[in-house]
Amino acid sequence: MKTKIINTSKKSIFSIFMALLIVFISREGLNAQVPGSLEKRVRIGTLQSHFTAYGFEWGWVEGTGFVGVQWPADYLFQDNAVIERAWVAAENFVDADEDNWDSYGVYFDESNVGTTVFPVVHEQIARFEMPVVYVDGIDITSPYKNEVDIYDESIIPDRIVNNIVNTRLGLTMRKRIFAFSQQYHDDYFIKEYTFINTGNVDYDDDIELNAPLQGVRIGWGVRYSTCREGATKYDSEQTWGKFSWVTKRGDLSPNDYPSHAGERITEANPIVEWLRCGFTWAGQSNVRTEWDNIGAPDINGNGRLCAPQHAGIVTIHVDKAVTDRSDDPYQPAVLGWHASDAFYPIADQLSVVDPNGMKLVYSVLSGEPCGGPSNGGTNRFYEDNISSITDKLSPWTLHNDIGGTSIWICYGPFDIPHGDSIQIVEAEAVNGLCREMCEQIGARWLEAYNNPSDTGPFPLPQGSIAGDHGTTTTNKDVYKNAWVYTGWDSIVQTFGRAKRNFDADYQIPQPPFPPPVTEVVSGGDRITISWTSSPSENEADFGGYRIHRAVGKPDTTYEDIFACGFNTDHPEIVHSYEDTSPVRGFAYYYYLEAFNDGSNNTSGETNPMGSLYSSRFYTRTTEPAFLRRAAGLSLKDIRVVPNPFNIKARTMQYPAEYDKIGFLNIPAYCTIKIYTERGDLIQTIEHRDGSGDEFWNSVTSSRQVVVSGVYIAYFEVTDDYTDPVTGRLLYKKGDNTYRKFVIIR
Repeated sequence: MKTKIINTSKKSIFSIFMALLIVFISREGLNAQVPGSLEKRVRIGTLQSHFTAYGFEWGWVEGTGFVGVQWPADYLFQDNAVIERAWVAAENFVDADEDNWDSYGVYFDESNVGTTVFPVVHEQIARFEMPVVYVDGIDITSPYKNEVDIYDESIIPDRIVNNIVNTRLGLTMRKRIFAFSQQYHDDYFIKEYTFINTGNVDYDDDIELNAPLQGVRIGWGVRYSTCREGATKYDSEQTWGKFSWVTKRGDLSPNDYPSHAGERITEANPIVEWLRCGFTWAGQSNVRTEWDNIGAPDINGNGRLCAPQHAGIVTIHVDKAVTDRSDDPYQPAVLGWHASDAFYPIADQLSVVDPNGMKLVYSVLSGEPCGGPSNGGTNRFYEDNISSITDKLSPWTLHNDIGGTSIWICYGPFDIPHGDSIQIVEAEAVNGLCREMCEQIGARWLEAYNNPSDTGPFPLPQGSIAGDHGTTTTNKDVYKNAWVYTGWDSIVQTFGRAKRNFDADYQIPQPPFPPPVTEVVSGGDRITISWTSSPSENEADFGGYRIHRAVGKPDTTYEDIFACGFNTDHPEIVHSYEDTSPVRGFAYYYYLEAFNDGSNNTSGETNPMGSLYSSRFYTRTTEPAFLRRAAGLSLKDIRVVPNPFNIKARTMQYPAEYDKIGFLNIPAYCTIKIYTERGDLIQTIEHRDGSGDEFWNSVTSSRQVVVSGVYIAYFEVTDDYTDPVTGRLLYKKGDNTYRKFVIIR
């Protein structure tokens, strides 16, 4: 049965919500057990993540590390997730066994699935079918076909993850995650939580409890690593957030939330300090102190800042009570920081038969740090301990928790009669300095780091938190950190856009739909990109298409190489483009955007005005296209390029493919075997595409990068081959030859 999401205002939605929910939950077969490990992944914007059936996420993947909450998702290893610990608790509770509890709490964790938490629905709904992308005949989108369960053109967000979890408390959580691919709204997820007193304490449809729930408190501790890549550049223990700082907003007069709760955020003033939010970023290691760690500069590479991320949560709406659906400006009841592993006594070690443990859960959700005030607080953890942006104080030396620091958010208390509910709306976001600026700032900082006499001057961002230094500084660390900390404004701006989206009943202006099918085909002298018409092409505001290209790898910066339609050099809308500028041997990646003329985006109410375009993540290729040379005419024409291969010159060889070696002018069909000088076979390549090119990434069949030395490439023809023009036999099956080449590392 297809789920329909009714497009209506929030002012009326709750009046019909409970009736719809009853219908929804009573769907045939709905309350079958859903595996707690079942995940739904959202991958349509610059922020991408997975969402787990039991309701909250644990980022650890065995053999990989902590993954999820990726931003910017254009690049590898931008994961920021570590763990979300979440609880619900009530007072004066009588359970299904008629045992009385002064306090009773439930922890949302996969280990508790089937005992205290019971996921019954976990599905992803999409507004339109996922576009299909082919590269040289390979459907690169096929692995993701099963991620969407339902297509429903009536929904407003581009994706909704719908999650329902019953609990032993009789409090059912319905969580809906809204994701948007419009360019100004694709770096956050809006999360609507509705906690309903259903009285259902397990998987089946039977109602075990019918009493009101008293003093209900709801809360979570969310830990970010900000980010996976950055941690590898200065301290691996940051992969689980050991050195994360936490701060918050909306607490200090005159920028306290209650004083501004009725105000609207506008494009004239898009960054406000009064939003009730908390966010985190990577701080200083207490071990790696040779350089200032903020931003995680790649000190052994090109200096790029590898940890610009600021990740966090903004509270958008909290019901005052079950009888008052207006927003309570004094919620959340708790907003601050908490030492992460100090949560263990109320998480992993929580026992369902331990009254003292239940009381501890309730006290923490009420604002008492677990283990005492040294383990948490509602203050601004960063600002209250740092004297300047170049202070090398490690946050770990303050909390002494190996697990690092979490954002601590709790709501309540609420009294919820049977059949009634409370709604909480948050947005989770990540933002920070863009990749291009990370490259630029990091390279300049590294230049000064390697030359102590280099004192700039270094330009500061306009209006930076280092503003007392003027527009420039002679301190390289002030320069670097001031730019990294522009992420404070970036994430607050993102929070503001999420709130504006919610306030507008999610009626943000929409970009055109992407083309349903995109195809990239490698050729002998060009690479051809073709596509089918966007479903929006007949709309009055449709603009046209743009093609962007990257060289060497897909996770890098792209250049605009072609545009057609409105306000372009090619006013006629076309559906194919021949890229004749590629260089043979290089790998090319593309994405295609459909854009409009901006006439549906002129109010500036929810985001900047102007043209909107479909998300690049719908059409971006992850497999390379190449210029294919014709098969070699003779075995004597075979060349190895470069030869010698010198690691010091690798940036001058194949762009971004630094270990690549090419075998050129080879037979159309052959086997290539690579040997060491002493005759050890280290790799076998089957060349079957009929071209004259094949490439090797300098890795053996056992996945080891080769060392310096002399190597032998042996070529053996596997099929007779005739000249396609003259019909003359050029070489026959079994013909063979070899080439020597040198690798210097």
